[in-house]
Amino acid sequence: MTDSPAQPTHALARPNHIELGDGTQIQILHEDRSVIAIDKPPGWMLVPHTWQKTNRNLQAAIVSSIAAGDFWARSRNLTFLRNIHRLDAETSGVLLFGRSNGAVESIGRLFESRQMSKSYLVVVHGTPPAQEWTCRDPIAPDPKEIGRMKVDFREGKNAETHFRILQAGAKATLLEAQPVTGRTHQIRIHLLAGGHPVVGDELYGPPIKKAPKSEVRLGLRSVFLGYMDPFTRRPTRIEAPAGEFLREFRFAPLAKG
Repeated sequence: MTDSPAQPTHALARPNHIELGDGTQIQILHEDRSVIAIDKPPGWMLVPHTWQKTNRNLQAAIVSSIAAGDFWARSRNLTFLRNIHRLDAETSGVLLFGRSNGAVESIGRLFESRQMSKSYLVVVHGTPPAQEWTCRDPIAPDPKEIGRMKVDFREGKNAETHFRILQAGAKATLLEAQPVTGRTHQIRIHLLAGGHPVVGDELYGPPIKKAPKSEVRLGLRSVFLGYMDPFTRRPTRIEAPAGEFLREFRFAPLAKG
């Protein structure tokens, strides 16, 4: 009598999200051998992981999760993941992480050399006068307030953003913003300079009256990154869903294409 063959064991499928130590789940939008792109929730900062003053440090939380051997990372044999670019703390959407130092450096150069296509959805106060326009106001740190930027035609670095109206409401307008450069707070500064600050912008917009225990979200979401992969030489397109953002700010779904 022979023993019956052992039944095959099925490995658990890799989760399509990152799960941090506090239970936060962050959707993975795209992954390949070089990068992982996530749908960053608002409220998470991107600061060097050695700075531990806040428990909303996304890079530090991811490093800790990998070190702890959490399943989402272990199932990918991940030992390294570092953000290649940054989004403001309250900005949500596509955020790209490199799986090696080489990926961080190579794909980071695409941002620096303006070979990375970027698209954001933005909700602004009022209705801009033009259907499409480009702002090229140079940007520099504001010496009067740490962490704040301003238009500065003498000392500022060149900056360029293309804007297009998608939907106009009674008090707010939905725009598409395509930044060519990547200055800190660039979209927010260029819209402020045009007299139409981003809705929910506590740093650059009008004072926000908050009801008790309520939150006013920043109307800014990264919805697209596109680039030529420097390793495979193939085009890469990464998109974040827009439906929840549009519903929150009371805009209609966008037509595809």
